[in-house]
Amino acid sequence: MRAYFSLFRIRFISAVQYRTAALAGITTQFAWGFLLIFSYRAFYRSNPGAFSMEFSHLTSYIWLQQAFLNLFAGWIRDNDIMGAITDGRISYELARPISLYGKWFSQIAANRVGRTLLRCAPILIVAFILPEPIGLGLPPGFVHAAGFLASMLLALGVTTAFVLLVYSLTIFTLSSYGLWTVLVMLGDFLSGHIIPLTFFPGAARRIAELLPFAAMQNMPLRIYSGNIAGGDILLCISLQCFWLLALSLLGYLVMKKALTKVIVQGG
Repeated sequence: MRAYFSLFRIRFISAVQYRTAALAGITTQFAWGFLLIFSYRAFYRSNPGAFSMEFSHLTSYIWLQQAFLNLFAGWIRDNDIMGAITDGRISYELARPISLYGKWFSQIAANRVGRTLLRCAPILIVAFILPEPIGLGLPPGFVHAAGFLASMLLALGVTTAFVLLVYSLTIFTLSSYGLWTVLVMLGDFLSGHIIPLTFFPGAARRIAELLPFAAMQNMPLRIYSGNIAGGDILLCISLQCFWLLALSLLGYLVMKKALTKVIVQGG
């Protein structure tokens, strides 16, 4: 376990070095945040009763989504891992005396946490300063704040486990782009990254909320805003725990199977 903590620390320190990239990302995320909020505001004004999510909840959802983009977005790739799979460097990884699954899990999580910490503070500060209804409000109470923090940590684990499952499946293929594009884009859509799951029609919403993708960013962001409240918070956290264990076990088994027949290309 100490080895994985050390790997996490090394990767975290490496990730926080890219300050110029972080500044560019912050500018982009502010632009996207304002664009989304004012676009939704126009829809809300045209038909206020058509939405199942209060506008104040939606603005909190959007600002948190932008602040923690690197934590939850499935489409963010770890080029070191993908490169190791496609150019033959995975052979060196297999020679190390630690679990490849644990190493890559620590690496992915550290990169996401490091990049998020570089960007989130300026976005959150400005979002809190903005006036209602376009600013970021505080959680309704202590239960929502605590639930948000617990759900955030689990969401990071679920996202990492899902992305690592995609990497494990990539070992079976000759190219990373097709499989990666299909699974990650599907995951982003069903996680509420493109539009919140509350905007899905009835049956589709109920199904999407039970899938592992909803445990990535939909749950923590809606818990913070108060859109998920009461006993539903505990239910969501329990569902996240289930998907974290299920995806981690599935990813480990898939990787174990893939490594028995791995083909080194290049090198």
